[in-house]
Amino acid sequence: MVATPGPSTETRSTFPGVNDRSPEETAANAVVYLSGKVKKPAVDVAVLSILAGFYIAFGSIFYLVTGAGNDGLFGLSRLFSGVAFSVGLVLVVVAGAELFTGDTMLVIQRVRHTLDRATMWRFWGMVYAGNFVGSLIIAILFVIAGGYMIGDGAVGLNALKVSAGKTGDAFYANFAAGILANMLVCLAIWLALAARTVPGKILAIVGPIATFVAAGFEHSIANMSIIPIGLMTKWFAGEQFWTITASTPDAFDGLTVGWFLWNLLFVTIGNMIGGGLIGLSYWYAYLREK
Repeated sequence: MVATPGPSTETRSTFPGVNDRSPEETAANAVVYLSGKVKKPAVDVAVLSILAGFYIAFGSIFYLVTGAGNDGLFGLSRLFSGVAFSVGLVLVVVAGAELFTGDTMLVIQRVRHTLDRATMWRFWGMVYAGNFVGSLIIAILFVIAGGYMIGDGAVGLNALKVSAGKTGDAFYANFAAGILANMLVCLAIWLALAARTVPGKILAIVGPIATFVAAGFEHSIANMSIIPIGLMTKWFAGEQFWTITASTPDAFDGLTVGWFLWNLLFVTIGNMIGGGLIGLSYWYAYLREK
């Protein structure tokens, strides 16, 4: 029998009226949260997965806009870009959607023997595909809307530089950065499960997400929108864009569909390991059989 964590007697907050969950209670809440995911009808999972792709893509666009044209303010630019990107996960958690990177914590249910392997992988596959579709839709709409021309092309140039940097990294760098990124993403979700209010959830999410973005770690679902925006800017931007940005498509030769998929492969594997590490650690600390 799995031991059920009881209420903690520790003081949970020094702020009047705040009654957030203790670590033990958060772990118990995570079990309920995760077990409810695989019980949803397949159509609901598909819709919620596409929505999560939308939301993370919105965060990615905010990230690209915030970081555009700030080459002389590196630290502050990274900080603001990280805070901006956190909007994506806030939307996922508060509005409700299925995000592949957060769902990697379903390994908790596997080790608790409440979820079979086939169901877990099928669920992950549906969510990953839905996230990709949603991300790509928003990326396409953003480029069609001329978003890459914002700031006299600064946003498009930033998308090109960021995308080229991601696809130009070695596979082991993408793999390691993927592990680190999803450790922080899953920690953000775990902290949000501790909060009982919407402001508390938002505050819990911003710190870990801003950290992973500022540090340049790799998130597979974010890359599903960022790199396509860079690719489409390279393919479809007109002469006016290249003139005002004083650049050329040849400057981004390494930015290709093939390298995008290569990046996505190793970042995804890293994300799965990073999320699994967080999930299994908290399972061992609070949820395993005693």
